[in-house]
Amino acid sequence: MFDSLADGLQSAFKSIRGKGKLTESNMRDGLQMVEQAMLEADVSYEVIQDFMGKVTERALGQRVLLSLRPHEELVKIVYEHLVEILGPVDVSIPIKKDDVTILMMCGLQGAGKTTTCGKLAQLLKEQKITPFMVAADLQRPAAIEQLHTIGRQLGVTVYSDLEQKDPVKVCREGVKRAKEAGANIVILDTAGRLSIDQELMAQLTEIDKQVQPDQVYLVVDGMTGQDAVNSAKAFNEAIELDGVVMTKLDGDARGGALLSVKAVTHVPIKFIGTGEHLDALEPFRPEGMASRILQMGDIVAVAQEAHRIIDDRERERLEARMKEGVFTLEDFRGVLDKVAKPGLMQKMMGLLPGMGDLNKMMAGADTDGEVRKLMGIIDSMTPTERRNPNIIDTPRRNRISRGAGVPPNAVSGLIKQYNMMAPMMKAMAGGSMRDKMEMMKQLQGGMMDPSMGGMKTKQSTGKRLSPKEREKMQREREKLLRKKRRGN
Repeated sequence: MFDSLADGLQSAFKSIRGKGKLTESNMRDGLQMVEQAMLEADVSYEVIQDFMGKVTERALGQRVLLSLRPHEELVKIVYEHLVEILGPVDVSIPIKKDDVTILMMCGLQGAGKTTTCGKLAQLLKEQKITPFMVAADLQRPAAIEQLHTIGRQLGVTVYSDLEQKDPVKVCREGVKRAKEAGANIVILDTAGRLSIDQELMAQLTEIDKQVQPDQVYLVVDGMTGQDAVNSAKAFNEAIELDGVVMTKLDGDARGGALLSVKAVTHVPIKFIGTGEHLDALEPFRPEGMASRILQMGDIVAVAQEAHRIIDDRERERLEARMKEGVFTLEDFRGVLDKVAKPGLMQKMMGLLPGMGDLNKMMAGADTDGEVRKLMGIIDSMTPTERRNPNIIDTPRRNRISRGAGVPPNAVSGLIKQYNMMAPMMKAMAGGSMRDKMEMMKQLQGGMMDPSMGGMKTKQSTGKRLSPKEREKMQREREKLLRKKRRGN
């Protein structure tokens, strides 16, 4: 997701970090790279101008230029302004106490509107809310059948009337049936078109006027770039939108539409689609998305995914261990076992700080096979090694590799990624952006580089850490985590 934008921003931060002495000229060069990254990501020029104006004003201030770590200050500034243009967002849906809440879904054909209706119904079910869906796209009989198929998969009632030619009457009757069924929310799947036309807008306006939905959501395809922004503007001028659902973000390498829709239309993005499966819909969080764009992971999203796939008892045990500052390879093995579903493992890796390299390695690979391989490596370790992988020396690594049937460097790679991920997960589980960045810096005694989404260890300079050095590093991590817990 947004690889080109993320890589461009990282190049800008790296260019500033590499300067021996920072000057206003150096910073302007870095800022120009930030602007270029946004242009290449197809962000609206109007948004870029406003964004760069605010970022430049702060980045050229004396506090940043004279800072000991100016690139970290720039990361923080960019993060805060990304959050500003993406938010604020209220993803709550009003639930009426004695009546049914009506949600109207609209959008062009091909944006994923009907599938999104099902995804939203699935999300509501997980929140113990009873949804009811109405197939009001009378232009496409296939859409009606598709919604019924999705309804059967989810166990959600779907109303349709193939004899009726008036979508307003279908919506009215659907709302009536939803009330009779005792549903909390009724989702109206309205007609779409290949392009915006007067007939479509007139139809949606009539439904909006006569059915009076409580919320109107526009479903747009994030991969269409500025076309998504233009369609959002057109729909919002015809009917007042309450939010946008942006789909196919898992295939969008640029991210321009996401960064532009809210700023250009003033319509908030409420949900994002991140995959084909019915559970691949997320409430939109500006802070989490800004963190993902900057390759710093999204711990809250990880927690939300974990909440969905791990039962309450096991989750409480894991949360308790995290509060104690404990996250071992045994815990990692338990999570791997739960996320061994097509596409889910790669998604989780993409949300974890410091796991970007492993996630890229797994892209396009046999995900199930890779997961089994990782689990096999951990299973080949002794309980002591799983609890403290820093004791794994060359003989132990060779033994583990033979037991798992993988080359020794695969064992080293897993341990390296774990050593990057574990302290960051524990440190970033709470706190402000400043606290997170400070903890990331302190965890490795100043050797961690938050602008690069990972760590710069002694190993990256060609020197291997000795067992004593690793033990000392682990003690420092634990000391810092205890200090932070006392501070909280």
